[in-house]
Amino acid sequence: MPLTLCVLLWAVDGQVDPLTRYEDEVLALVPVHGGRVTSRVRSVPGEDPAAPAEVQVIEMPDDAALAAYMADPARVALADVRDRVVARTQILRVEPVAG
Repeated sequence: MPLTLCVLLWAVDGQVDPLTRYEDEVLALVPVHGGRVTSRVRSVPGEDPAAPAEVQVIEMPDDAALAAYMADPARVALADVRDRVVARTQILRVEPVAG
């Protein structure tokens, strides 16, 4: 069953640009697992310091594809980078709202 995720990412202080570079690398792996990034936005600097640095909407074909993406060796190899630049991640399963 297809799933849609809203991913909220908070950067370690002073690490917004490195977080973006890290996400560039790992999000490039999403299509390898049949998914796609439908939206990716950054917070406006200085607007709200408590806001996430980046918000993404990602579609995956199913839970197995998501699990394969999360366990992808290229993604796992970047775990040390992630630990240096990402302070917090929140992943929400969401669904489109008709309107």
